[in-house]
Amino acid sequence: MKKLLASAILLGLAAPQAAMAAEEVNVYSYRQPFLVEPMFKEFTAETGIKVNVKFAKEGLAEKLQQEGEYSPADVLLTTDISRLVELADKKLVQSVDSKVIEQNVPAQFRDNEDEWFALTMRARNVYSSRDRVGKLPAEFDYKDLAKPEWKGKICTRSGKHPYNISLVSSMIAHYGEAETKTWLEGVKANLARKPQGNDRAQVKAVKEGLCDLAIGNSYYLGNMLNDESQKAWAESVYINFPGQQANGTHVNVSGMAMAKYAPNKANAQKLMEFLTGDKAQHMYAEVNYEYPVKEGVARSELVASWGDFKSDTLSLEKVAEYHTAAIKLMDEVKFDL
Repeated sequence: MKKLLASAILLGLAAPQAAMAAEEVNVYSYRQPFLVEPMFKEFTAETGIKVNVKFAKEGLAEKLQQEGEYSPADVLLTTDISRLVELADKKLVQSVDSKVIEQNVPAQFRDNEDEWFALTMRARNVYSSRDRVGKLPAEFDYKDLAKPEWKGKICTRSGKHPYNISLVSSMIAHYGEAETKTWLEGVKANLARKPQGNDRAQVKAVKEGLCDLAIGNSYYLGNMLNDESQKAWAESVYINFPGQQANGTHVNVSGMAMAKYAPNKANAQKLMEFLTGDKAQHMYAEVNYEYPVKEGVARSELVASWGDFKSDTLSLEKVAEYHTAAIKLMDEVKFDL
């Protein structure tokens, strides 16, 4: 009887402990700690669910494949539509049936099968030198980057980078491969130097007089303006939103998905719903100068000062269909050489 009583007591103690241990969620993230950790702390404060995070710069899909069904990953955070689609194509994620997420994330910015969802938007802008060019005209379009008047005046990072591949993919979706290839050849002919560096390096090159136009994501301007070592670069350019009288400015996203073998599925869904809600969306906007995907959430004051713009309404799922074709065109025109 004493043994039975002792066993019952131990089981009674073990049950709450097991329940407490289960109150966690594991995140694999391409997003940097400074951006997501404040949100995770807020989520834990609201729900009591602990967030464990593994940060990486690359190799997320490979890691999940190696871990297989024993992977501890619950939620996957990544940048760029191509990386989200890669996870889905490799069957590394699962669909999430959530009315909350469905209401918070517009259809354009989520997968038809609910396997991935956008969290933030970033525009693919053209920056122009304040001194040598000024603000570009309202009718400026991405197509204009191939015009002879910009010969030797454009800087960009590698054409093979996901940000540029997504832009080219959208061009193929709108204009077809043949016309896009001709456009790419024109842009390559107008480059001031071999594609190199990151988006910030292109704005730095404008400041240094190496080029007059630079292609880059919108949030980098906010980051540079708030970095004393790079503020002068940002102040040397205007931000321009191409395509306002055509298809609109190309937008890409950061996003999330639930891992295929998520061991903490319920908690994972709670975190995903939180990240699409007002509080987290506002934090994204303030910390990294990105555009919230949830309608009605205010942009940061700095981002709002850049003005409104018409974004391309092409679904990102459609854009992703042309990523392979975009890479092929980059190779054919030898864009990075």
